[in-house]
Amino acid sequence: MNRVALGLDGVLETTPRFRLQWEEMQQSYVLLYPEGMVKLSLSAAEVLKRCDGKHTVAELLNSLKAQFPRGEGLEQDVRAFLEVAYELGWIRNRPQN
Repeated sequence: MNRVALGLDGVLETTPRFRLQWEEMQQSYVLLYPEGMVKLSLSAAEVLKRCDGKHTVAELLNSLKAQFPRGEGLEQDVRAFLEVAYELGWIRNRPQN
């Protein structure tokens, strides 16, 4: 798989095909899509909640650093997750108007 480079000034959003929500039966956040769902870890959900089409990747990272100040290697892990989520089609760059 070829990794994409997501710039710090990019604005990401959940792809319209997917919907992030809390699933009571799973006791976790999930990504729902027409063919099923993906159960997310709490950390994955925290990242995807911030892919709202309003904030840059830099703002997303700063928000996570503020919430989890002791997170060693947080930026590298988040960027790697964003790249995988992008490749899987869960998130996309917000279309320019």
